[in-house]
Amino acid sequence: MTTGTSRRDPILRVAPRPGDINANGHIFGGWVLSQMDIASGIVAAREAEGAVATVAIDSMEFIAPILLHDLISVYAEVERIGRTSIAIRIEVIATRDRGREEVKVTEGLFTFVALDENHRPRPVKRDA
Repeated sequence: MTTGTSRRDPILRVAPRPGDINANGHIFGGWVLSQMDIASGIVAAREAEGAVATVAIDSMEFIAPILLHDLISVYAEVERIGRTSIAIRIEVIATRDRGREEVKVTEGLFTFVALDENHRPRPVKRDA
């Protein structure tokens, strides 16, 4: 079994649907990107203790295609925290062949800014 995980819990676990397939029989990159943005947004909002917005996607890399019958697990962890921003490292693992194989399919770094009630950047709350 090939694996890129170390017994951690995914932020999201999703199965692509037939409408998510491109002309090559793989899952659209945009669909995968949206799942990554959702997962990283969950982690960033928890860390910021409030609303956040995606401001950058860095070092995005598609490593292997996602297939229709794959189950994808999206893992996310805080990489760094700035004054108003939070960078989240994302890794996506596809489980194939009824759970017999795990393949790392993509990874990236998503940066969010914490937002105030007027949708303007605000400092990230820090423990004293």
